[in-house]
This record gives sequence, structure tokens and C-alpha cells, in this order.
Amino acid sequence: MIPTLANALSAQGYTDLTPVQVAVTDAALADQDLLVSAQTGSGKTVGFGLAIGPTILPEDGQFGPAGRPLALVIAPTRELALQVKRELQWLYAGTGATLASCVGGMDFRDEKRSLERGAQIVVATPGRLRDHIMRNTIDLSDIKAVILDEADEMLDLGFREDLEFILDQAPPSRRTLMFSATVPAAIAKLAQSYQKNAVRVATASKEGQHSDIEYRALTVANHDTDAAIINVLRFYDAPNAIVFANTRAMVTRLTTRLANRGFATVALSGELSQTERTHALQAMRDGRARVCVATDVAARGIDLPNLELVIHAELPTNAETLLHRSGRTGRAGRKGISAMIVPAKMKRRAQNLLTWGKLEATWALPPTADEVTARDEERLLNDPVWSETFTESEQEFAARLLAQHAPEQIAAAYLRIYAGKTSAPEELSEYKDGPPAKDRDGKERAPRDHKSFGPSRWFRVDVGREGKAEARWLLPMICKAGGITKTEIGAIRIQPNETFVEISEPAVAGFLAAIGPDMVLENQAKLSKLDGAPQIGERGPRATKRDYDTSAPKPRRHAPRDQDAPPPSAQSDVAAIQPIPGAADDTKPRKPRQKPERRDHGDALVPYGAKPAYKGKSDSKPPYKGKSEYKGKSEGKPPYKAKSEGAPYKGKSDDKKPGGFARPGKPGGKPAYGKPSFAKPDGKPKASANDTSKRFVPPGGTAKPRKPASKGPGAPKRGKS
Repeated sequence: MIPTLANALSAQGYTDLTPVQVAVTDAALADQDLLVSAQTGSGKTVGFGLAIGPTILPEDGQFGPAGRPLALVIAPTRELALQVKRELQWLYAGTGATLASCVGGMDFRDEKRSLERGAQIVVATPGRLRDHIMRNTIDLSDIKAVILDEADEMLDLGFREDLEFILDQAPPSRRTLMFSATVPAAIAKLAQSYQKNAVRVATASKEGQHSDIEYRALTVANHDTDAAIINVLRFYDAPNAIVFANTRAMVTRLTTRLANRGFATVALSGELSQTERTHALQAMRDGRARVCVATDVAARGIDLPNLELVIHAELPTNAETLLHRSGRTGRAGRKGISAMIVPAKMKRRAQNLLTWGKLEATWALPPTADEVTARDEERLLNDPVWSETFTESEQEFAARLLAQHAPEQIAAAYLRIYAGKTSAPEELSEYKDGPPAKDRDGKERAPRDHKSFGPSRWFRVDVGREGKAEARWLLPMICKAGGITKTEIGAIRIQPNETFVEISEPAVAGFLAAIGPDMVLENQAKLSKLDGAPQIGERGPRATKRDYDTSAPKPRRHAPRDQDAPPPSAQSDVAAIQPIPGAADDTKPRKPRQKPERRDHGDALVPYGAKPAYKGKSDSKPPYKGKSEYKGKSEGKPPYKAKSEGAPYKGKSDDKKPGGFARPGKPGGKPAYGKPSFAKPDGKPKASANDTSKRFVPPGGTAKPRKPASKGPGAPKRGKS
């Protein structure tokens, strides 16, 4: 191992390396690409920091002046990236390394300036690093090693395209190390594309995964979830605890509830800015906060030094998330507790999560108020303050207290002050699994053990799914016809054209005697006995609404029958139904039933189902006539004539007041506006100086030259005169 890195480990208190750290620092793998899978909390960050040391460090173990980056570490979340940077800072402190970060939510200009000053190691998130590459603010030409931390999580978050873009920009001669808790098919495919002859490294602890974590499943009433969380926090009194919720709204509500109860609480969710999230984690590390309420954004890679308790306020969606949540505690050999708050309605889901995760949990009830109080008293009696030495001033004041008050009174007062510093425990309701199932007579129903049903016989009913057979009406029909109860009936297997029923062997004799030799059930369903268990094939497609549509005709379907049996009736859907004596012959085609006639629209008889001819609104009116044919109020007037049919068109000045609007004069009366007209007898307008519609030319004079247009080369310049 490089001396500078070994000295950093010794200064940090490392005596032995974890299995994953030993595996990746093997001298035989110094130049190989690695695909490493190790459980959470196994020291992967320090492991890949040691693994890239021989690749990027000179022989003397000291870096020169910082320039273009030599190593690139990519993490899925901002918190994990900043945590990796802190770990590598103390590991490479003796090498003179300069580290830079490119994390979303931080100031882009500050990151650009730090990259321009130079850095040997860059820790980044995929999205922000791609922005720097596209803006040419980072140069990857000298990269010697690329580490993908929590690679499976980055693919789950949708960073595959960003990772491929980044890896394409890095030099082909680089080392590529992928670290992941699991290696799914997507990770293996990515490794094949961007790694060269990668060596697979899989490590596991001897005790198994999460051996240092105690799992507890605490069952509570549905309305006591918050109270159970408060009691668990008070009972264990961990230096640091994380309460996981599934949504941001739940994080906000729990943070407010716990803060109101006196807990030093911070929140961590995606709706907070990066600065707020950084301050929240720093408050947990400094001891200013002891409880962090978070979503699953904090379930990957977050390492708090004194985290001893993880509470699942809401159950995760899958077992993998449960493992990563719980992995925040019990890290690097420390012990921890993972408590699942399980309401009554979520008990089955909690059992499935533990089964899928291959975990064993202790099922119990949450701590009661009395248990929390007893634990407080125990902590008070074992407090280290009793074995400490006191100053003279403290002893003098203690003497004054003893002079004024009895020792019992002083002790009781101290106990009250001590209890007042913490939140009071909650009273929990009595937990019940729910009322047991009961029969119709009110007796408690014993749970049925399907494996111990005992010997049985199988029967066949010739009605299946095509005949709309359902267990909800087949079961009572069989019980009523055979005189048995439903506890004596095993499986009911409904097939497309038949149904198989399993009946307990002791009840078969009485069942057959009650049914009779005809073996006919209600609705004329035929029952037959099988020699052994039925050979049930595929279920086939489920019937849709169209299959049950009775408006459209469709072919009839018949159950399979023996070749020697007589043909069934043409009108029957069930084979082997006996004809009723005296009934009509079903072999003749039946005529459709004639429905009575009905009277409609008066006394006329209309056949049933027929509709009378439609009569529009215009049936009682004469046909429509155009304006020229219609004779209304203007009847007797001549038809309208256009202007072109009468007098020739007159200009604007005809019958018009000079300078005003035209008004036609009345025939035989005065002209418009009561003034004489300027029109000449020949029809031409008379020149007038007041007529501005045309340019006026005095008689015998010449027109003045027109002014040039307002636009063009000859236009006069406008301005003040």
C-alpha cells in the first residue's frame, strides 16, 4: 500500500481492512477494470479510494501542481457525492491532492472556477457533470480512472444516457471501476460496453448481510402510527435516528409533529434546496439535531457517525429499498436497530417484505408509556455524572441545598427537571389483529388448512365458464343438493365447458345418496364421478363484455359429450338433459312470437316495432319560395330592379349637398337639404369652389402645378418653418 494512504488510515483509526477493501487493493488487480458488488456499509468508498491510488499517484505518493483531473468519481445523489468527497479528502490529505465537486443544486460558476484552478480528483453527479462537459468547462483528456459508485441506483434513476455520454468522452485507456450493491442485467450490459476484461469481485461477510442490524416489526393500531414513532424514539434515545417516509408530504407532517413534541428534528427530501439538505446533514453530524425525517433520497450511501436507529414510518415498496434504508445503521462493525412500524392493515405486506429480503425480524408491540418511563429511570441511575468529580463552588451550592431542603425533596426536584427535558411518552391503544371470521350461525370459523384436507374424490359438473358458472352459486347449489357443508368441499376448478369439484372422501357416500341416481343438480346440471384427479389444461382467455352481449347473434356452444350418448336437444345448452314429458317437440323450428299491434298517431294501427313516416315541420306549409316569388306585405308592388336596370349611375355628387352626405330627394319635391342643386341641365356637375371632391379649375384659367408626393426624391422636407 502507498505510504501516504496507509498513514491516513492509521490516523483515522483503521486497524484492519474490510473484505471489499482487501479485495480491491490486491496487487494483481492494479491495472484491471473491476465490477465490484458488496453489501451496503462495507467500506466501498475507502475501498475504491485505495484501488485508484496506484493508478493516479506518482511513485513517491505525492501529487504535483493541480491541473486537469486524473480521477473521476460519479455518484447518483448529491448527498452521496459530497460524502464521497469528504471521505477522499482525509484519505488523500497527505498526498497534496486537490478535490473538486460538480453537484446539481450548487453554484455553477463556483464549480467552474475550481475546475479552472485545477484538481486531481473530481466527484460529480451525472447530470451536472454532463453540463460541464457540454460547456467545455472540464477537460477529461487526462483521466486515468473512472469510478461509478452505486451504479445500479444511477440506472434506476434514469442516468443511463448521461453515463454513456460521459464514458464516451473519457480516454479509452482509462480504468473503469463499477461499485454496486447488486449486479442486475443492466449493470452487466453496461460493464460489457465500457469495460475491458473486467474482473468480477463479489464480497460477503461471514455472518451474512446486515448481521449487525436488529430488525424489529412493531404492530400497532392503524391510528397509533405517530404515537408508536414517538415512543420508539424515546425508548432507544439514539444519538442519531432516521425516520423514513414514502412521500414529501409525509416528511413535512412528521417533521412538524416531532418538532412540536420537543425533538431536535431536520427534514431531508427532494423539495428542499441543496443548501438546505447540506445543512440538515451537517446538523445531524454536529449534534444540533438528533432525528432526521427523510424520503428514500437519503437511503443510498448516507453515513452518519452515530446513527443507531432507523424507523420505517411507512413500509417501503420493495425489499431492496428496505435493505438500503436499514443499511444506514450498523455500518463498519457498529450495531444498529431497524424498527418497522406495522399497522394492522399492513401486516401481510411487512411479512412479504421480510420474506423477499431474506430477513428475520422480532415481532413485538411498540414500547408503552410505562416502559419508556422505566427506561428513563434506568438511564438516569446509570448516568456517568454520578462518578464525576465536582468543583468547590458546586459542592458549596449543594451544601446550601441540603441546608434548606430535605435530600428526598432535592432528588424529586432533579427527577422532575430531568424528565422535563424530554417529550412525554404516548399512551397506545390495544392492538388487535382484527375480528376472526365467523360462520352464519355466529361461531368462530377455524382456519382451513388446505394441505390437510385429507382424501377426496373429484366430480364433474357439465357447466363451465362459457355457461357463466361461478363458485359463488355453484358452492351453495352443491351443498344443498348433496346435504353437505362447505367445509367438506375442497377445490373448485372452473373450466371453459365444465367444472371439477373436490369433495371429502368421508362425505361422498351421503352426498351421492342425497343427489340420487339421476345425478342431476339444480338448473338441470348433470353431475358425474371421476376416477381420479382431473387433467386441467390452460385456462384460456377470460370472457369480455362482448361475449355476454345478447343483442348480436352468436353460435351456441355445447359441452363435450360421449359419442354413444344421444344427441342433445337443439334448444338446450347442457348435454344429457332429459326432455320433459308432454312438452312440445323441440326439433321443429319455432316461429317468433308475434307481438300485439299498437295504436300510434291517431287511430291508425301500426305493427309493433314499426315507426310512422317522419313528418318534418314543413310538411303542413307550402313549399318555400324565393324573395322574388314570395308575396307578403309588399304584394302589388313591382319587382325590385337593380341600378343597372333603371337610370344610369350617378356619381357621388349627384343629389348630394356639397361637402356633405347624399340624401335622395323626393319625387316632385325640393332637392335634398332644401338647397338648389349644382347639377347642370346636361347632367354634368357645375364647377364650384366649395366642391373639394375634385380639383377646382376656374373658367378660362389653368391649373396650378401639383405638389410632389410626400415620399420620393422630390418630396419637400418637413420641419418647422
